[in-house]
Amino acid sequence: MTNVVNVAESDVADPSLAGEGQRLIDWAAREMPVLRIIRERFARERPLEGLRLGACLHVTSETANLAITLKAGGAHVSLCASNPLSTQDAVAAALARQHGIPTFAVKGEDSARYYAHIQSVLDARPQVTMDDGADLVAELHKGRRELLEDVIAGTEETTTGVIRLRAMARDGALRFPIIAVNEALTKHLFDNRYGTGQSTIDGLIRATNVLLAGKTFVVCGYGWCGRGLASRATGLGAHVIVTEVDPTRALEAVMDGYRVMPLAEAAPNADIVITVTGDINVIDRGAIERFKDGAIIANSGHFNDEINLAAIDDLSVEVTAPRTFVQSHRLRDGRTIHVLAEGRLVNLGAAEGHPAAVMDMSFANQALCAEHIAKHHKDLALAVHDVPQEIDREVARLKLQAMGISIDTLTDEQQKYLASWESGTT
Repeated sequence: MTNVVNVAESDVADPSLAGEGQRLIDWAAREMPVLRIIRERFARERPLEGLRLGACLHVTSETANLAITLKAGGAHVSLCASNPLSTQDAVAAALARQHGIPTFAVKGEDSARYYAHIQSVLDARPQVTMDDGADLVAELHKGRRELLEDVIAGTEETTTGVIRLRAMARDGALRFPIIAVNEALTKHLFDNRYGTGQSTIDGLIRATNVLLAGKTFVVCGYGWCGRGLASRATGLGAHVIVTEVDPTRALEAVMDGYRVMPLAEAAPNADIVITVTGDINVIDRGAIERFKDGAIIANSGHFNDEINLAAIDDLSVEVTAPRTFVQSHRLRDGRTIHVLAEGRLVNLGAAEGHPAAVMDMSFANQALCAEHIAKHHKDLALAVHDVPQEIDREVARLKLQAMGISIDTLTDEQQKYLASWESGTT
């Protein structure tokens, strides 16, 4: 791999917060044993030696442990935020000052600064991209095409990003292979379900301090994130309604015990509505006009376009901020609707994101996929690829090992039986 390219040092809110940030990083590391095992091996073997890696991820204490692991493996890492509200400023300071990782992230940054930070990462001429929502890849393809010849492959962390990248591939626009880390079983079965389920409720409660018991709680979308959110809301005593466009997922929600109906039908009775779909205008003007007075709406999908914020603004006559991360919109007809975290990811905008224990598996996949790219990028076709099964299984194995859990193994007889077709009814 070629040598590191000089870039601007960093852009963080307050470098003096580095000590506090390191304490947060160390605290998260306690719950990330799989990544620790990988980091120790990476430090010995240096599988990413000299690799320029540009990452656009949520700059949190969990992500910091991934960045430190990648650097231990020999990579030259540059990092920017994948959401203007998700950055932990102290963590960004620690990465820049104590770990020498160029970091471009400030909590609450405006759109211009957000995209300037992406450009700063691209200025390092990354050979591998690591994205959370595909903004880095999109900017690379749209405005920095001269850099494409350096890129050997990338990874993507989110459902939203995978949707975008597959659209790029279908259109013939994608110019390098991507490994869809989001599709790993050890990612979406745990991070999306248990991580999003818990962290979204955490963000909702931190922002509002509302009691969920007895509330009518609408979950828009019943993918893995929606399943987790519905489960956690039910556990706290909410009456959950699911809205869906996919008949199979809608049927699954019914079988899981939830009421299923169109959002327009659910809206008049909804106390809380949260979207987790990866699509645009899921909460649209028609639903907004039907919400009851005092309804709370939020988004836990990646981008803030799941809620039609322009329609809410158009219907509003006054906007106030009664609490941090709460915008109360008084509408022309006298109703008030409360929007959390500016319609951005409520679990990261109003809270701290997923627990470290689930990010341990997601980021272990990221680290091992980066290693796979370094070793096998010449064999990767120009497409969006699933995580190799051996990586997925290794992450699960290491997680069980760290938890002190043993499982059975197949005997030679059982393996032979599963590989044969001759045996039948006796």
